[in-house]
Amino acid sequence: MSRHTIYGLPIMTTSHYYIQTWTHGSVLSMLLLHLILTSQPLTANRLPRHNFWPFIPTRTPAFLSYQRRHKNFQLTTKHNFWPWIPIITPTSKKENQTFSQAPRHGFWPFFPVVKGRMTVRTTTGPPLAILPRRYNYAEVLYKSILFYEVQRSGRLPANRKVKWRGHSGLLDQGTYGEDLTGGWYDAGDYVKFGVPMATASTMLLWGLLQYGDSYKSAGLTEQMIQCVKWPLDYFIKTHVRKYEIYGQVGDVYLDHMYWGRPEDMDMARPAFKLTIQSPGSDLGADTSAAMAAGYLVFKDVDPPYAKVLLDHAQDLFEFSDHYRGSYTDSIPNARDFYRSYSDEDELAWAAIWLYKATRNRYYLDKARYYYDKMEGCWAQSWTDKSCGVTVLMYEMTKERKFRSDVEAFMSRWLPGGEVAYSPRGLAFRESWGSLRYAANMAFIALVAADLGINPQKYRKWSREQINYMLGDGGRSYVIGFGNNPPTRPHHASSSCRPPPDKCTWDDFAKPGPNEHVLFGALVGGPDINDNYEDDRSDYVHSEVSTEYNGGFQSAVAGLKYLENQTPP
Repeated sequence: MSRHTIYGLPIMTTSHYYIQTWTHGSVLSMLLLHLILTSQPLTANRLPRHNFWPFIPTRTPAFLSYQRRHKNFQLTTKHNFWPWIPIITPTSKKENQTFSQAPRHGFWPFFPVVKGRMTVRTTTGPPLAILPRRYNYAEVLYKSILFYEVQRSGRLPANRKVKWRGHSGLLDQGTYGEDLTGGWYDAGDYVKFGVPMATASTMLLWGLLQYGDSYKSAGLTEQMIQCVKWPLDYFIKTHVRKYEIYGQVGDVYLDHMYWGRPEDMDMARPAFKLTIQSPGSDLGADTSAAMAAGYLVFKDVDPPYAKVLLDHAQDLFEFSDHYRGSYTDSIPNARDFYRSYSDEDELAWAAIWLYKATRNRYYLDKARYYYDKMEGCWAQSWTDKSCGVTVLMYEMTKERKFRSDVEAFMSRWLPGGEVAYSPRGLAFRESWGSLRYAANMAFIALVAADLGINPQKYRKWSREQINYMLGDGGRSYVIGFGNNPPTRPHHASSSCRPPPDKCTWDDFAKPGPNEHVLFGALVGGPDINDNYEDDRSDYVHSEVSTEYNGGFQSAVAGLKYLENQTPP
């Protein structure tokens, strides 16, 4: 092996033929820098002494049509800068022995190395051959939106794509007959829990704000707008007075005695309200954050609607800030399922979203106040907003303190930190819904990377976590997508045969796949050893949830965005 340099750039070769390490952009940048620093054009016979390609064309084209006039040059995909790479297909297998793939990039061109030749050849195959994309992120986005359509409660629009779902929960109402139809059913059951619904909504809205171009390039912008509007419309209904909000519809214990279609429900569905006397600052602040994020999405789409959202968000924050208390103390029916232990992270979450929406420093001061009181990031989820708060605080202030806090919690999540890893590479925080935590943190890491915090490291980690869920873990954990996806999720409505057949606990117990494919739903996930049993009765690992998909879908949108920015 011998070492060469071009203007200080180290080049490693074996004998005189194959490039061992070499960064394409760096070489071209150095050569073009030579053009700038010298008044004479760089021609092939003026190249520094080196014995490998690329040999640069002898004159710079003055305009793009040069490429069309010189047939032996081909514009590489997704760039329009010079030099264009010469294309001459090799005529024999032996010729391919002079080609070597540069190890630090996986995109075409693979650089030929031919001693003393000006002729440049590519590997066999069509011009501009590229490495195949591992996963179709646009397909995942589309199917995840379909999952949220399945979860809709209320009167469904005629143009819905999921035809096996119908109107349901049409009698959902408050104590005084207030209309509480709409919203999302939480998981495989039919309770409408306020906290996970607000959490999922905010994560989806954040992803749409951050990576709107991903939805646009996939042709999904309008579908996504309608997806997030569904719970926002419901939140408006639930906030019946300035200091009153309904936080839950449906009795968990009655609901869990029923296995059937939501369209056929006939059990009592009580509604539970938060008031000054029975506050729930955690739930109120969570809903405030969702509506503030909704304002940011809709302010240019539907300004009057956005104004309504912002008014509700501000009133709910005032309610939550002035009247503190755990919502599960006021709604004990939710205690065994979504118990709340603190409200400081939700209040900081709402405040920083309101500051992002209004630029009113009152909300930034409130966010700082609650930030200093909240516990540190464990995992972004329905019960912990501190990770997202920290990233948003850095985004809105650029203060070093918040950047350091982001780096601190991410160091606990990356390999070598406190979070355990499965043999195949899943960051494993907890058994129940293990994928949800990794997916949420993957999205948080992508946003942090966008803010300039360790972008290469965080993006690589996020991609590894999401790709694990899409198939790198040995199977797909997204229903209706990829290799060997789950077919028996703990999800009542998709397990039911079409009417007029009855749907009962017999459908729960049947050994075969669910009757309907629940496209796009992320299941709870495997254990710490990557073991997963496709078992409808195992709700810890096989249940789906609107909260599970929130951060996951937004992380996929982030990876799609990066894919769009990177030449194939």
